[in-house]
Amino acid sequence: MLDLKRRELITLLGGVAAWPFTARAQQPAKLPTIGYLGANSSSAESQRVAAFIQRLRELGWIESRNVTIEYRYAEGRSERFAEFAAEFVRLNVDVIVTSGTPAVIAAKQATSLIPIVFAVAGDPIGSNLVASLARPGGNATGLSLQKVDLADKRLELLREVVPGFRRLAIMANIGNPPSVLEMREVQATARKLGNEVITFEIRGAEDIAPVFDALKGRADALYVCGDPLVDTNRIRIITLALGLRLPTMSDFPEYVEAGGLMSYGPNFPELFRRAAGYVDKILRGAKPGDIPVEQPIKFDLVINVITAKALGLDISPTLLARTDKVIE
Repeated sequence: MLDLKRRELITLLGGVAAWPFTARAQQPAKLPTIGYLGANSSSAESQRVAAFIQRLRELGWIESRNVTIEYRYAEGRSERFAEFAAEFVRLNVDVIVTSGTPAVIAAKQATSLIPIVFAVAGDPIGSNLVASLARPGGNATGLSLQKVDLADKRLELLREVVPGFRRLAIMANIGNPPSVLEMREVQATARKLGNEVITFEIRGAEDIAPVFDALKGRADALYVCGDPLVDTNRIRIITLALGLRLPTMSDFPEYVEAGGLMSYGPNFPELFRRAAGYVDKILRGAKPGDIPVEQPIKFDLVINVITAKALGLDISPTLLARTDKVIE
């Protein structure tokens, strides 16, 4: 009888000792985590984020069910890129998703191990983000936006809409290398076409208003080189431009939705959809250095006819027929 009780006690104690290990094994595994580093505000990126999440769902990744997404938004302040990238490293996320060359550079400086997917990067080879488009190497890959290739098309559109177009103003954030490249390309193209050109360089939001003070009566149109700083301040820029009755050209449709005249460039929600495909491959085991960098394939022309009327400009039926989206 005593031996029986001793055996029961040993069995019971053995079960108790094993219980923590059993419970630990049954706890759910940590979900894969995506660190989303937005260069702009959450509102400015809402369409892009929605496209990204929708594509993830189509690929089987449902937020809070089998994947976690940590969102951080720099609000156009490039100094926050390094801060958020370092935070993602501390959180040990599985992949960092971002856009814009400065943000990608900050992420690469923070980690050489965590995969990085850039939905948009101006010149990934020239900026040393990748070794080549076909074989990026390292820990970053994504979609390359060769912005300078679009300068001719955008100036052609301005000449088609603005009568007597001769004088062009260009505004760019010179703290962003791709914006500097774009500004120089637009400047060279405009001069080749016989336009007078004046450039305005900004580094922060406080530089925007002085640009328009200096711009009065000096240009027939304003070309805005898009980047996180000017994207975040787009409503202010458009309001000041309309105050001077200046038609504006940019690469982001958000400018046109805010009251700008025209934009021509890649379809950014589509780029973020494609970025989700890169994330899917990486979460399933692919190495970013083995996934080729791709180019945009869909470009959109967006025109705000309300702004055109306010500026006294006529948009021809032929041009409207070529427009992908009309704001009216």
